Amino acid sequence: MIIEGKKTAAELREELKKRVTELKSKYNAVPGLTVILIGEDPPSKIYVKNKEKSAKEVGMNSEVIRYPADIEEKVLLNKIKELNKNDKVSGILVQLPLPKHIDKRKVIENIYHGKDVDGFHPKKCWQFIFGL
Repeated sequence: MIIEGKKTAAELREELKKRVTELKSKYNAVPGLTVILIGEDPPSKIYVKNKEKSAKEVGMNSEVIRYPADIEEKVLLNKIKELNKNDKVSGILVQLPLPKHIDKRKVIENIYHGKDVDGFHPKKCWQFIFGL
C-alpha cells in the first residue's frame, strides 16, 4: 500500500479549515497554537516556521515565543503556566531539543495535558496507549 503524503496532507488541511470555520461561526472562537522556541537550532527554526505557516493556512491563531538558549528554567516554566491559563491558547508546543540546563521532563509535565500538542505529557501518553 502506498500512501500519498501530499494528497493526504492537503485533505487534512481542508478538513481543518472547515472545522476552524465552524468553530468561528458557532462559538466565535478561533483555536490558537503557541510554540516556544529556545535557542537557534536551524532544524527547529524550520520546523517551527512550518508549524506557524500551517496553522495560519487553516485559519488558526499562531504565536511563536522565542527565547535565547541561556533562558532560566523557571522563566520557561512560568511562561508555560501562563499559557496554560490563557483561554486563547488551545495548544502549546515546546520545540525540542532543549538546552542541557533545562529539565525536559519537568517542562513537558508542566504543560496542561489538554493543551499538549506533541502528546508527550504522561497523561496524554496513557490516553493514547489505552485509547481513552
